[in-house]
Amino acid sequence: MTALAPAPAAGARRFTGSFVAGQWREPKPGTGQDVLDPADGSVIATVADSTVAECLESVDAAADALASWAERPPRQRGEILRRAFDLMNAERDAIAHLITRENGKLLVDSYGEVAYAAEFFRWFSEEAVRIGGEYRLAPNGDKQIMVTRKPIGVALLITPWNFPAAMATRKLAPALAAGCSVVLKPALETPLTATYIVDLLTRAGVPAGVVNLVLPSQPGPAVSAMLHHPALRKLSFTGSTEVGRLLLREAADNVVSAALELGGNAPVIVLEDADIDAAVDGVLVAKMRNGGAACTAANRIYVHRAVADDFAGRLTQRMAALRLGHGADPASGVAALVSDAEVEKICRLVDTTVAAGACATTGGRRPSGPGAFYPATVLVGVEHGMEITRQEIFGPVAPLIVFDEEEQAIRWANDTDRGLIGYVFSRDTARAVRIGHLLDTGMVAINTGVASDPAAPFGGVKQSGLGREGSDVGIEEFLEQQYLAVPV
Repeated sequence: MTALAPAPAAGARRFTGSFVAGQWREPKPGTGQDVLDPADGSVIATVADSTVAECLESVDAAADALASWAERPPRQRGEILRRAFDLMNAERDAIAHLITRENGKLLVDSYGEVAYAAEFFRWFSEEAVRIGGEYRLAPNGDKQIMVTRKPIGVALLITPWNFPAAMATRKLAPALAAGCSVVLKPALETPLTATYIVDLLTRAGVPAGVVNLVLPSQPGPAVSAMLHHPALRKLSFTGSTEVGRLLLREAADNVVSAALELGGNAPVIVLEDADIDAAVDGVLVAKMRNGGAACTAANRIYVHRAVADDFAGRLTQRMAALRLGHGADPASGVAALVSDAEVEKICRLVDTTVAAGACATTGGRRPSGPGAFYPATVLVGVEHGMEITRQEIFGPVAPLIVFDEEEQAIRWANDTDRGLIGYVFSRDTARAVRIGHLLDTGMVAINTGVASDPAAPFGGVKQSGLGREGSDVGIEEFLEQQYLAVPV
């Protein structure tokens, strides 16, 4: 696959080091770790390799800065976040090109991510001044019950590679609004977007030590050490369920509060009364946003037998029209995945599914040539219970499973240990909402392929995680209640 060199982002600021106590620590010549363009394997930059000692130093720096930041008036914290929102929008071209370069995704998806990511700064700039409390008389009349909310303390924020801007701001914004200081550890595949955002926050007015960033090449020992630092009180992690389980065990040693946004296995239910054109549009968005590399991606598409052939034909036609190419090329419909390892995983999953009796109506085979590319693929003849229905695909592959009865579709949709989001398509909105209530998921999208919104609570049930991000509840993850008894 021929790669297209992306246009340079005018005015882009590039940092490749860790950021501790307000100082960048760039890698020394001959050291560090390479960041690759997944479209052609070329080296974009070499970033620092943070040692365990440096990671612990970052927690110390955050602890030193905590009190002064927590004592800042909420309005001041909010105004800094609002300036970050304005800066992010002003510099969206530079950030979007940077995301596409290190992540591989389509430039249109990168622009969408920048807009979504910036909204968390604006939303929580407003929530900073709305942290509430309680004041009431005890039932027996002997005291006033006063309940306040205080910053939970130093927070460790761990973000994945698939949304390097949005997953960072979705954690940074509520933590800073609440008055917490933080250590950000981004994914090694996409660290440059995170360093850009940290610099942006500094320019917006965040004081030294309040936001720190580390880039350990061996994240396991580094994260474990930070979780055992006595000053660390919060873990906010977005990533796989498997890693989330390990981190939850580590957090238990010091009883560190944990918010985990983990893997999904999103079911889509297309009922016999669905508007097929609208359903295809919705599934295409839910499946192909970010090239399928999203925890909210449509993973198991259950289609009623009465409309299965029609739906499969239309979806195949739309998916087949998506051209493979560099994410910065406006003619591309499918861009590179983040790494060859991700492509190889999808190849194995598709090959196993086809060997079990399914058929690819389009795609289904990795193209020759360089780059981490895989084509948009539709699989028909998939049976519920096949391996592809038991795990996240995280790529541009749409498996279609035929069902006969509504109850069967609901039962199959809930037959998973994950429960992040589900999708329902029906012309009968009341029916779709009723089915939505029966899905074991934290979110449900009705007749649409997009549910995420900074103003809505994002999170799942079962092994899709603990807690919620966004909305007015997202800031609660970074606050502790304190009760004061005042005799009367």
